[in-house]
Amino acid sequence: MKTSVTFKNIEPSEALKDYATSKLSRLDKHFDGPAEAQVVLSVEKIRHIVDVRITCDRLNLQATEETENMYAALDLVVDKLKNQIRRTKEKTREKRPVSKGGIKGAEAAMAVAESIREADEDALHPETAKDTGFVIESMPFKPMDAEEAAMQLKISDRDFIVYTDARTEQVNVVYRRKDGDLGLIQPMA
Repeated sequence: MKTSVTFKNIEPSEALKDYATSKLSRLDKHFDGPAEAQVVLSVEKIRHIVDVRITCDRLNLQATEETENMYAALDLVVDKLKNQIRRTKEKTREKRPVSKGGIKGAEAAMAVAESIREADEDALHPETAKDTGFVIESMPFKPMDAEEAAMQLKISDRDFIVYTDARTEQVNVVYRRKDGDLGLIQPMA
């Protein structure tokens, strides 16, 4: 697994980098093709934060953990990633159809706004805009179909996923509904 480790507000340490690389290399056996991992190790006051994003073929995994010890945070992140991999394999075996329950117009805008408000702050590089109170996130953005986006949403802790539909090349949103089902927001033709 190709691993890039970035240090933010912390002195770079070869020991931490080696520890992160060795822990993530154990996950490599679960992937069919070559995988890439982006690791961000940061410190904010007494919180040690580890954010990991792994991409492999059509699979995107992301986990964030914070503790008072960087090594413990790395261990917890790897455990989260193992659970995501396990859930992904289970979902792939089940191949359940995606719920097509969508909504229109103003309801769609309200649902997206509500999802944004409820979205957790597990981002690779969050920046808080002082005047607006928004958290700005950078996310991998690649073409996929609705079924793959639904699978990505189910294995993540997020409330929604914005993606480009591979067939129509338009931006769509798959989100968790309050009743537990998934919703799909598509642009009007």
